[in-house]
Amino acid sequence: MNGEGSRRDRLADAAIETLAREGTRGLTHRAVDREAGLPEGSCSYYFRTRQALLQAVIERLEAVDAAEMAAPLAAAGAADADVVESVARLVERWTTTGRSRMLARYELALEANRRPEVRAVFVRAGRRSRAMTEAMLAAAGAPDPRAQAPLLVAYLDGLIFDHLAGAGALDLDPAGLRAALAHLLHAFRDPAGWAGQR
Repeated sequence: MNGEGSRRDRLADAAIETLAREGTRGLTHRAVDREAGLPEGSCSYYFRTRQALLQAVIERLEAVDAAEMAAPLAAAGAADADVVESVARLVERWTTTGRSRMLARYELALEANRRPEVRAVFVRAGRRSRAMTEAMLAAAGAPDPRAQAPLLVAYLDGLIFDHLAGAGALDLDPAGLRAALAHLLHAFRDPAGWAGQR
């Protein structure tokens, strides 16, 4: 990666941390410069407007997510236990080392609900992860991956949100998480069970 690309990613990562900690009101160019440890004016040089900064953050979140989803996608044609383990590790990563990214995403989702120009970028970026989820389900033998992919994404989003920001009613331990994912995979693969849910 060239120096400019590295600097842009560093600023986008700093913006993610700022969003997670301060919310959208705390996301300023100066705050991102401080978080990144770069001279004042660096963020505004690369991202002239708030819209440009928000777009950079959304695109950075999508790129990192896509890289991390490569393992579950690669495991999709393997044994069920391998698929479940791969997805479980992804969820665990997103609730531990990836916690700031998830919290930043929730902040952006609320912002996107109020600002159509942010929503357009948010929806466009989400298409890639849904396409990868659809490919994973197809490889795992799901009967209707196009319809089921949004449900799996929503299910995982719900698990992660409840763990990080919800009331905490659902607190799955590692074994419980894997059991829930195995049950979901089985339900998605069973055409009769799936038909009964539609």
